[in-house]
Amino acid sequence: MYWLATRNAVVSFPKLRSLSSVFLRSPLRNYSPFRPSTLLLTRRFGQAYCFKDRRSLRGITKSSKKVKGSNNNILSDKDLSHIMWWQERLQMCRKPSTLHLVNRLKYSNLLGLDVNLKNGSLKEGTLNWEMLQFKSKFPREVLLCRVGDFYEAIGIDACILVEYAGLNPFGGLRPESIPKAGCPVVNLRQTLDDLTRNGYSVCIVEEVQGPTQARSRKSRFISGHAHPGSPYVFGLVGIDHDLDFPEPMPVIGVSRSAKGYCIISILETMKTYSLEDGLTEDALVTKLRTSRYHHLFLHTSLRQNTSGTSRWGEYGEGGLLWGECIARHFEWFEGDPVIELLLKVKELYGLENEVTFRNVTVSYENRPRPLHLGTATQIGAIPTEGIPCLLKVLLPSNCSGLPILYVRDLLLNPPAYEIASTIQAICKLMSKVTCSIPEFTCVAPAKLVKLLELREANHIEFCRIKNVLDEILHMYGNSELNEILELLMDPTWVVTGLKIDFETLVEECRLASVRIGEMISLDGESDQKICSYDNIPSEFFEDMESTWKGRVKRIHIEPEIAEVEMAAEALSLAVTEDFLPIISRIKATTAPLGGPKGEILYAREHEAVWFKGKKFRPTVWASTPGEEQIKQLKPAVDSKGRKVGEEWFSTLKVEEALERYHEAGAKAKAKVLELLRGLSSELQTKINILVFASMLLVIGKALFAHVRFVTCFPELTLCNLHYWIYIYYC
Repeated sequence: MYWLATRNAVVSFPKLRSLSSVFLRSPLRNYSPFRPSTLLLTRRFGQAYCFKDRRSLRGITKSSKKVKGSNNNILSDKDLSHIMWWQERLQMCRKPSTLHLVNRLKYSNLLGLDVNLKNGSLKEGTLNWEMLQFKSKFPREVLLCRVGDFYEAIGIDACILVEYAGLNPFGGLRPESIPKAGCPVVNLRQTLDDLTRNGYSVCIVEEVQGPTQARSRKSRFISGHAHPGSPYVFGLVGIDHDLDFPEPMPVIGVSRSAKGYCIISILETMKTYSLEDGLTEDALVTKLRTSRYHHLFLHTSLRQNTSGTSRWGEYGEGGLLWGECIARHFEWFEGDPVIELLLKVKELYGLENEVTFRNVTVSYENRPRPLHLGTATQIGAIPTEGIPCLLKVLLPSNCSGLPILYVRDLLLNPPAYEIASTIQAICKLMSKVTCSIPEFTCVAPAKLVKLLELREANHIEFCRIKNVLDEILHMYGNSELNEILELLMDPTWVVTGLKIDFETLVEECRLASVRIGEMISLDGESDQKICSYDNIPSEFFEDMESTWKGRVKRIHIEPEIAEVEMAAEALSLAVTEDFLPIISRIKATTAPLGGPKGEILYAREHEAVWFKGKKFRPTVWASTPGEEQIKQLKPAVDSKGRKVGEEWFSTLKVEEALERYHEAGAKAKAKVLELLRGLSSELQTKINILVFASMLLVIGKALFAHVRFVTCFPELTLCNLHYWIYIYYC
């Protein structure tokens, strides 16, 4: 054992490690310098003792005991790698407020909390401890935890929130408290968009809603995740608007073999992967530059160049690829490229090992190579300053989204001759169509899969799915469109990797469409009217019932609707008996300015119908009409029993009627959500059919838009472009 003495301390080092190896260690590659905590320093370098005086010794001992008591487990090597990963990201922060928070972090746990700061305790049973348990499951995701009306983040996650979501830290920049930040519940979507736009994944923890016992903590659970290209969908089944889904972002792995460069693309949402081997460096860089991906992994085989050195890109070989990757975040991996990358994806997204991914690679021996970077740039397939965009010439300006992405991919990755010939035949048939064509409803396949798997598809999405299925059936039943539909099968197979028989597709679409039509309340059906009574503001019933009525057919929720209507009638009767006599008394009173006032109003914040008035109590009680009802009034209170205001009143009968109505409405809404989730479960068995049908319509819309648009430019079509590509490459 070697001993190093300083003025106030003696540090011991293991005997097997020389002093030169301690002080002259090479820096970590691909990671920023890591500042270990006292706990980590003890683990790596031995023990440190301070002999300044006994009082200091006692203070350090107490502090060490406090830290040790708060952190039962020393960080593992895996946890250290996660903390290093976060440190790299924190070093890119530039906001002064973020830098202040970063200085308060202590990297002795995955949250980065300093247990010696205010509210920094990690004692079992505390909220911080609970958040640490969630963080350990998804250590490379920003953790947002629901606490009342806010979603809160602490430690490292709070720093990321302040830097990229434009939020202010809770409690300002006081140095004695742990970093904490958050957003209101209503701003969750915006916050998630800000984080995912900057490349971060987010784990969202929800509270179990409902009353809890006194002095007991609410139960919490992981409700979902938001990733770049894959939004958070929890609760979507119960809302009445759609959620935009961005283009899914895969995890990309790059390796090298005897055939050339290989790129592996894995889509977690679709549970699919594809592999393309034998690429040139130029073609690989083109693919990386034209795609948005969530994570980039580089295989160690890239380091094995002909110079015999592991310093990749030093002697020109791999220099173009290295220049493309060096500006991005990437990680190295080794082993079998496909197997190891799938394991990386399962670790990133917290998937079980039993989850399987489907290989959607469609290989052709005579398929042309992908366009070179220079070629793609010169023809305008890749947006380049000074060069007109080719897609704007091939497609109309109102064509966007999935169809334009398909055409771009078709240009950058020319299909095999057989598929190109089929596309040419489709375009010729489309140019001769005289009948009406369907709208070609475009639904992202990734959106379909995620909503149905998580059972979060709402009635709007089911109507859209039914439109997709009905348009397939419409094309099948039309003599002009039937041949086009059949020809579209092969291009769709190439994109999805699904080989489906033509008649099977049509029959399964018919069955799924019928099932959705039996359950979902379609446009134009008006068998579920909102309750209405003259003595109750119409906005009350509209807000309470519009959240579940009109989603599924009445026949499936007839008992629940009947109960709601009976409860609404009872509420109207209670309001009539308890409030209307007071209103009549006030109207009958003639007084100059400042006389009695009163009306029945809807308190939207409290979801209640109450009486609001002032100066309506008589100075002398004379048993006149309305006095008995005035005596029954009591101050209105909110859900927590707090008095709402001086002018809001209710009665026991009205409160009981309100409670009955809300309970009936809650049961009806729960039944509707149960039916919608049940329908999602049923359609999961037809997910391949739905994915295939949706992609077929995307391709159909892209080709129809192209054919109609290029009638003015017959020499510049996809078919002609593919012809020149074949001449160039073959």
